[in-house]
Amino acid sequence: MSQENKIYVGNLEYSVTDEELKGFFEEKGIQTIEVKIVQDKYTGKSKGFGFVSVDSEDTLNKAIEATNGQDFKGRPLRVNKARPPRERGMRDRRY
Repeated sequence: MSQENKIYVGNLEYSVTDEELKGFFEEKGIQTIEVKIVQDKYTGKSKGFGFVSVDSEDTLNKAIEATNGQDFKGRPLRVNKARPPRERGMRDRRY
């Protein structure tokens, strides 16, 4: 998933699927390119957040405005532009 025009979607209900999140955005008139809910690599369960890719900066802004704070499956979504992942180095490790 490319970092450009990527939206962070937080406070997701843990049972939400990629398809349900895609449908939520499309109901708001937002055409998505890719939707990915982040899952724990050991358990395979949702971590409660995900990312949505859209085609342009205009669509990204429209999506944030249309969905941030909106109720989805009983929870208010936190939606904003995704930040690049931070580099992990030796000092990030906990001993």
